[in-house]
Amino acid sequence: MDICHEHNLNQDLRTPRPYGIRVRLSPRDSFASVLGTDWERVHWYPTAKARDRALRDMQSEHLYSRPGDRPTLIFEPIDP
Repeated sequence: MDICHEHNLNQDLRTPRPYGIRVRLSPRDSFASVLGTDWERVHWYPTAKARDRALRDMQSEHLYSRPGDRPTLIFEPIDP
């Protein structure tokens, strides 16, 4: 796929990114009734260190979480 405005990219999309994080919804999550229980999103990173840093950030308590909120997202590291 061609990029329309390559000058706006902040990273080279051709750089290999073999390390990933798969994000899924728990079947108990009420949002699964909207998106479906098969919804997933995958984020890719060039190194295991970058992936692990992002994974820790994703799994941490959100800045705007209410006391007692329990995230139901499932995070899975992907290795090459």
